[in-house]
Amino acid sequence: MLNLQVQIDNHSGFCFGVVYAIEMAEEILEEQGYLYCLGDIVHNDEEVNRLTKKGLKIIDHSELKNLFNEKVLIRAHGEPPSTYELSINNNLTLIDASCPVVLKLQNRIKNSFDKEESIYIYGKHGHAEVIGLLGQTNNKAVVFQDINELDIPNLPKNITLYSQTTKSTDKFYEINSVFRDNGITVNTNDTICRQVSNRDKELRDFSEKFDHIVFVSGTKSSNGKVLYNVCKEKNSNTYFISNPDQVESTWFKYGETIGICGATSTPMWLMEQVKARLETF
Repeated sequence: MLNLQVQIDNHSGFCFGVVYAIEMAEEILEEQGYLYCLGDIVHNDEEVNRLTKKGLKIIDHSELKNLFNEKVLIRAHGEPPSTYELSINNNLTLIDASCPVVLKLQNRIKNSFDKEESIYIYGKHGHAEVIGLLGQTNNKAVVFQDINELDIPNLPKNITLYSQTTKSTDKFYEINSVFRDNGITVNTNDTICRQVSNRDKELRDFSEKFDHIVFVSGTKSSNGKVLYNVCKEKNSNTYFISNPDQVESTWFKYGETIGICGATSTPMWLMEQVKARLETF
């Protein structure tokens, strides 16, 4: 026996937007036994598998076009206006679980677009939330996930800058400074969710307290990749896993301390399963 001392970070686990979406889904699944969901309800395969066993049917936008007279869940990431237009045409009832933080951001971007501002969005190309944000601008805003993608000398002299809600706050302000240093006037909109950004600091503190960190996240989670790197920066003995079976006893020595944490898309029940596996070593 390795006699490991294991603790779960009590700040980790689902953010309120994901909790809201899953609660809505489970309520309808109990009532009617099935429910369509546009895209993965959360970027965590283990949680998606749990809900599909209860009757959740994950569909994509091409399948949505051929769906009529059904209920469809809109997940926390939000959707562009075209999805709502299609739902009217197909007589679909949308169960809208868009995160309030995302909806507020969509509205702000729409207002900027109506004022004909030059809109730049710091976010991940192709991410569901970003697609919804782009839709508010008829796909005319510029999305970048690295400032090196932009031809800075040829940018407009006045831009309006937004961010995907789950990006790094520090990185966002670094980008803002680069624009200003190059003579660009920036209307800066810090639209990063504080429930997400606060975890950055919390995980830095948490990671330093243990010999090893086991970070639990789905491989599709952007937030998971960011927070894993935060942990790895503070504790080089940090391991990324998606399920308990991936934990190896050879990573640890007798009596060591292990901290378990995860992304805003990581369910607490999954971290508890990881803890249970560690305690069998």
